[in-house]
Amino acid sequence: MKRFMVSTCLAATVFMTTGTAMADSIKGKLGVTGKIGLLVPADNESDFYHNKTDAGLTGSVGLLYGVDDHIAAELEVSRTSFSSENGDFGMTDVSLSGQYRFANLRRQLVPYLGGGLDILVSNYDPYDGTLRNVDTTLGAHINGGFDYFLQKELALTAEVNVVVAPNANITDGLGDHRGNFDPTNFSTTVGVRYFFN
Repeated sequence: MKRFMVSTCLAATVFMTTGTAMADSIKGKLGVTGKIGLLVPADNESDFYHNKTDAGLTGSVGLLYGVDDHIAAELEVSRTSFSSENGDFGMTDVSLSGQYRFANLRRQLVPYLGGGLDILVSNYDPYDGTLRNVDTTLGAHINGGFDYFLQKELALTAEVNVVVAPNANITDGLGDHRGNFDPTNFSTTVGVRYFFN
């Protein structure tokens, strides 16, 4: 069994490092991305009390399309859950953004900067079991990161992202205002991109 595991790891290493060690142009290519990381949310005010929040895990899937060697468009959906002093929050972020990629096709490392718009759909579940609704809100983000190409179609990616958005109303089951949710956050993620054609 030990020999099998060593052989499998060796084969995977050889597979990941074969082929060219340089980035390829993503012009006209579609890529899929999966990322996981840590999100640090802003504190909130729920039921008229300051509600300190904890960091939470975030995960996302997305599509990246290369407009040319330096410009890309991205659609991404992420989901985050985090706790607070008074209850648990969840947030789904649908973002549409553009990237400027500092592409040098003779190198494996491709840094990028980006920004765009976010639709933030949130929920709040107080520990006392009462019903709370959170309004959907629009926001904006800036991000930066890099892709490290293992092969022309496969890259590891790492990113930092800052989302800024106005407060969303928290209401009870009767529609009465019960506080504010601030969707502003900072996150850092790592993941994998795979480019087709």
